[in-house]
Amino acid sequence: MSPLLQAIQALEVELHHPGVKCSRQRLEQLLHPAFHEVGRSGRAYDRETIVSHLASLSTLPAVVSDAFAIAELASGVALLTYRSAHVGPGGALAHHTLRSSIWLEGAVGWQLRYHQGTAAAQPW
Repeated sequence: MSPLLQAIQALEVELHHPGVKCSRQRLEQLLHPAFHEVGRSGRAYDRETIVSHLASLSTLPAVVSDAFAIAELASGVALLTYRSAHVGPGGALAHHTLRSSIWLEGAVGWQLRYHQGTAAAQPW
């Protein structure tokens, strides 16, 4: 695994809240000021909506993700792609999603600038 993939994947997975909820302050560090998301539902979200939503969750959905790949689009610009699913009762996977994220490296480190989730045509 390349150092770039390792670094960006760790930041992306941190947003999945694996066992620990991100604080509002940490979310604001991870999400670029001009962050924009198109969710699995097709709805568009801005940074404040996502930060407020994630910071307010009392129970966190279990998320499993894999098949991470990275493409360096330019110096300090990386495209991360992967797939994810929620772990339901009994361990069944649901909401299979193909995901892509654009990360920018700046003075404060890597920040997520754009994220999109697309419903997978079939479970993986």
